[in-house]
Amino acid sequence: MKTRLLPALALALTTLAALPTRAEEIGHVDTVFKLIGPDHKIVVEAYDDPKVPGVTCYVSRAKTGGVKGALGLAEDKSEAAIACRQVGPISFPQPLRQQEEVFNERLSILFKRLRVVRMLDPKRNTLIYMTYSDRVIEGSPQNSVTAVPVDRATPIPLK
Repeated sequence: MKTRLLPALALALTTLAALPTRAEEIGHVDTVFKLIGPDHKIVVEAYDDPKVPGVTCYVSRAKTGGVKGALGLAEDKSEAAIACRQVGPISFPQPLRQQEEVFNERLSILFKRLRVVRMLDPKRNTLIYMTYSDRVIEGSPQNSVTAVPVDRATPIPLK
């Protein structure tokens, strides 16, 4: 019986590891009162970097309320701000790519996504995080960037 549980447990853990990183809402402030449906707001969400334990990114962004927002049909604004910080010991369980998408979240029902990309600056031993939004047809040049310096005693391993 135990020998059959191990493969099932391994499959369950692999499936959980493959799920996209979810944001944890830290808080929000209302910006516009809506008589019907939720208010327009600015939300602050935390994302832990799944490949760099010890780094968390905080993203603030607009969230559309009203009836469309309540039904998930609204398109949120492209503006977002990001601040990533060391929140524990930084480690690198595996080598990192020079640039890769770390998180993304839907901003509209079909076409718009908020993205966070990690870039490496090996010369300065620093992790760079940038947030922006894109659409299938036309994205937005609005972006925000932040940097997390890593102690020189812990070199960032490149793929």
